[in-house]
Amino acid sequence: MNIGLDMMGGDFAPLEAVKGLQLYLSNGTRTASLFCIGDESLVKPLLEEYRVDAPNIHLVHAPEVIGYHEHPTKALKEKQRSSIAIGFHLLATGKIDAFISAGNTGAMLVGAMFSIKTIEGISRPVIATVLPKINGGTGILVDAGLNSDCKPEQLNQFATLGSLYAKYIFNIPNPKTGLMNVGEEEGKGNILAQAAYPLLKNNQQIHFIGNIEGRDLFNDKADVIVCDGFTGNIILKMAESVYDLSKQRGFGTDAYFSRFHYENYGGTPVLGVAKPVIIGHGISTAKAFNNMISVAEKMIESELCSKITGLFKL
Repeated sequence: MNIGLDMMGGDFAPLEAVKGLQLYLSNGTRTASLFCIGDESLVKPLLEEYRVDAPNIHLVHAPEVIGYHEHPTKALKEKQRSSIAIGFHLLATGKIDAFISAGNTGAMLVGAMFSIKTIEGISRPVIATVLPKINGGTGILVDAGLNSDCKPEQLNQFATLGSLYAKYIFNIPNPKTGLMNVGEEEGKGNILAQAAYPLLKNNQQIHFIGNIEGRDLFNDKADVIVCDGFTGNIILKMAESVYDLSKQRGFGTDAYFSRFHYENYGGTPVLGVAKPVIIGHGISTAKAFNNMISVAEKMIESELCSKITGLFKL
């Protein structure tokens, strides 16, 4: 498998990306070919300094960088030699099987939707985030911030995408899917939740268990939690703060609270596009980059994008 890595994306690029590669290679069982896309004058000396030298590492020169504050569509159009633009070109032409970046999120989303396209039958792609369960398991929240305003039909699709993600990437055989709401009873919630409930109830592709409340986020009631991106992003940012609060309160070494640190999961895939695209946190460190590569490997090995395509063509 061939994985493209944006070496210029992230607050600590390209240093942490290089250190992430070093960490990846330290496990002798990792065999993916990695295409390191970035400014050769900056990346090559670091690769040499950290002795990241293996037959499966390939440097692809990209002299331009899309900054965090640039307009995504405009930047992709004008900076064709940027690491993100070149990465999507390699992905679209089949040179790589997955593309990873901790750079400009907007540019990554625009590139994913217009370079490799949304899978036929899916109205909007979605991003997921991981919620650590108190029993040691893993929950999946969709949408985590890509679609602030949603229609009921889109929440229904998010549920299917989240269930496939939980099944094939996290090995949850029959993921329980719940609708985020202000009460457990059917008929609760705003207009969106009330309209989405019967669609989810009749969705034969998921194991729908009904409404769940905020207090259920970290227990074992649901494996996949569905909501609009506005609500999901608030939950995501709240969950991220748990780790910081635990450290401030002296619980930083607690096994459960440590699982809230973003770098344990690396990045999140854009679910619903034709090929694996992994978006990382802007403050990604070596551990996060290493884990992003692991997510890309799982996406490729499980053929998740093909499975999604096949399901939505039915």
